[in-house]
Amino acid sequence: MRRLPLLSALAACGLALAGCAQSGSNNAALDQSAPAAESKAEEVVLNVFAAASLTETFGELEKTFEAAHPNVDVVLNLAGSQDLVAQMAANGGADVLATANESTMDKAKEQDLVAEPSVFAKNTLTLITPPGNPAGVTGLDSSLDNVKLVICAPEVPCGKLTGKLTAALGVELHPVSEEQAVTDVRGKVASGEADAGIVYRTDALAEGAKVETIDIQGADQAVNTYPIAVAANTTHSELAQEWVDLVLSADGQKVLSNAGFTAAAVR
Repeated sequence: MRRLPLLSALAACGLALAGCAQSGSNNAALDQSAPAAESKAEEVVLNVFAAASLTETFGELEKTFEAAHPNVDVVLNLAGSQDLVAQMAANGGADVLATANESTMDKAKEQDLVAEPSVFAKNTLTLITPPGNPAGVTGLDSSLDNVKLVICAPEVPCGKLTGKLTAALGVELHPVSEEQAVTDVRGKVASGEADAGIVYRTDALAEGAKVETIDIQGADQAVNTYPIAVAANTTHSELAQEWVDLVLSADGQKVLSNAGFTAAAVR
């Protein structure tokens, strides 16, 4: 009978130790989950609105930027420049805007949608056809009279540039369709839906063997200048500026140059 108090004491101590162990285990679990929760909370989405002709180059720069910023997810919104400005005016959502001409960026500035822009590249036009050039296109000449030609719509930067170039060369075009993005023009030619298309030189390079390129004599008479700016209402101004700095840097300019753009600035 004298053993009962001792056994009771031992049992009580055992329960206390178990409680301590359980508490320690819970604390350890909380400690292990804390960094993950903290890391998740730091994740940021950076929305970059960019002209469709920047699809490949900005896609490459996206990888570079994310490698240097593990907690940042760069989301590219690629479309016609005029559509991007309209989206920003209606819904916001952009951290950076890059357009394919200065007049469209000017419209964004007039609406107080962006900070002061910087020019980062220049681009010219060329003709593309499906491989083998089955329609026998030779340039901006009479060879286009009876073919299915697609170009950019007049309100799109590449369409404005097409109008400027044809006016300078005294050429009249009769396209079967006018597209809202230069990528749509090159897509129709690459698929064989169209016999020829007028696109930026960079777009012709991006399509590679899917199209054949025909240089336009006098193409340098019409050049588009590309500006980039931090969005006025961004909540990630430092990261947005870092993206702009990357585009303007020697590394960014090299990516653009390799894609066929004429480099315009180096930081």
